[in-house]
Amino acid sequence: MIRRTPGSNESDSEKKPAITYWAKEQVRCPVCKKPFNQEVMHKGGGRMIAGNLTEELHRNFEPSKRFGRVYPLIYDIGCCPKCHTAFFWKDFVDIKDADSLARIEEDEEHRKQEVETIFPYYNLRDVRSLYDGIAMYYLALLCYEKVDIAYAPTFKRAMISIRLAWLCKDLDKACPDHNYDYISQVFYRKALFFYQQTLINETGRIESIEPIVNFGPDMDKNYGYDGVIYLCGLLEYRYGQRQDGELRLKKLDEYKRAIARIFGLGKSSKAKPGPLLDTAKDLYDKISAELTSSNVFSDQG
Repeated sequence: MIRRTPGSNESDSEKKPAITYWAKEQVRCPVCKKPFNQEVMHKGGGRMIAGNLTEELHRNFEPSKRFGRVYPLIYDIGCCPKCHTAFFWKDFVDIKDADSLARIEEDEEHRKQEVETIFPYYNLRDVRSLYDGIAMYYLALLCYEKVDIAYAPTFKRAMISIRLAWLCKDLDKACPDHNYDYISQVFYRKALFFYQQTLINETGRIESIEPIVNFGPDMDKNYGYDGVIYLCGLLEYRYGQRQDGELRLKKLDEYKRAIARIFGLGKSSKAKPGPLLDTAKDLYDKISAELTSSNVFSDQG
């Protein structure tokens, strides 16, 4: 989709239907202090046709005849075209820590080089493509590395990483044979690390997740802290290290116990999302099968 200027001669009947629009109010970058435009996805109109929910709690969307395939996730991140600072939109207002902003400013050139190594020629000023959206997410991943723990950056890096893995899979389908499938695997492993570090930081009272309102991991439903525990187990099962077999089985047994606790809570709570219980039970059975085949028996039946 091409962004048309007000002076375009193209007739209304020839225009492609809009997926997004530009918000009336600009966003002010807290790092370089420059304003920039916010791209927002239109709601309704058949743009988002919900498909299946994956085991990773990711909602797929079916392409429509009018709009084609859309990727709602790419509009959840904003990026300043002047200094390449990228955050979830809310954090352009919420993050006020001077030291965090100074670190992000100092890291600008390194951040741009890192992203351009994998995703060169991305565009931050026009209507974004899937490719541009992925580059913005990667910029955000690097920005949150510099953010103070008061803003729960570890969890945000976890969510960004798993979304990057999903989006790179989408990009691989659209542009095969460019190694985007391999890049997706790299981001899955980053997600594993950051989700598990989120639990370590929270239980150790190192970094609180209290600032987090929506745990995602996708945009359609909030699966809460239970979703974080579930994703830790799923990502460990799928992408955890396999060189040390004993360590792998120990970690899987720990997550089997944690998932069993989710079941116990879920049976008595009507507020817990049902799909999470279904996917958690499936993961529980898969982990149990691997532990049983290795003669490892958890106390949880």
